[in-house]
Amino acid sequence: MSAVLSRRTLLAAALAAGAGHRAAFAAEAAPARIASLGGAVTEILYRLGGAPRIVVVDTTSLHPAEALRDKPNAGYLRALSAEGLLSTRPDIVIATEGAGPPDVLALVREAGVPVHLVREPPTAEGVLDKIETVGRLAGLDAPAKALAEEVRAGFASLAAERARITRPARVLLVLSMAQGRVMVGGRDSTADGILSLAGAQNAAADIQGFKPITDEAIVAAAPEAVVMMRNGPDAPSAETVFAPGTALGQTPAAGKRALIGMDGLTLLGFGPRTPQAASELMRALYPDLPRG
Repeated sequence: MSAVLSRRTLLAAALAAGAGHRAAFAAEAAPARIASLGGAVTEILYRLGGAPRIVVVDTTSLHPAEALRDKPNAGYLRALSAEGLLSTRPDIVIATEGAGPPDVLALVREAGVPVHLVREPPTAEGVLDKIETVGRLAGLDAPAKALAEEVRAGFASLAAERARITRPARVLLVLSMAQGRVMVGGRDSTADGILSLAGAQNAAADIQGFKPITDEAIVAAAPEAVVMMRNGPDAPSAETVFAPGTALGQTPAAGKRALIGMDGLTLLGFGPRTPQAASELMRALYPDLPRG
């Protein structure tokens, strides 16, 4: 039997086994079993009190820590399997944009499970829309409205702080440094979005999305500060990042040892903690900025 037929057979069995369950779900006001895929989606569901309904998460669901500890793991967001998802018998799949592969999601839909992809524009409005969308899909509209109001107030406070900045700093947000290749966040990326919220100018704005940057471009970008992902005790130090002879070592940031380390999901996840993440970054970039 071919691999395709085997998968079809498995999906047919899953569909038959779950038919009664999904029929019962159809009569309910909210899904009882949610496949939550994407760090921001999972974080939002936990904040809305939906954790007991989550039956599976993915490896990007890092916050809160108990999500990956307590829930079945479907694997990496962009490398899911239909069998792994359907084995948890979800009523609905709520996933961030980029989940896939697309043919896997098509197979899940074919098995009768609705799949909803949540848009992720890296803006304050995008975060608020994400909260309300996840709440609506999960049948948790009231707590979603309350959470959105809380986060909206956080963004308003952030905007008031940002208005006090007289000269935006040029900042380079580095995702990784491996084998001499520096990966940075350019325009239209979550990196660009968080820098904007923190009142900074993206020194890599000439680059689209997340891409490697050349040594020449790093020197020409002349960042006054470098932001990097903080991943445990082995995060790069200023001595390593600004080592003599390196491109970053030739930037204004090197002279000030201006290296800021932050948790990756907090910084780039664009979930409920984004106002606090942007405020933390702003305070690190502008330590002398007057506070209201």
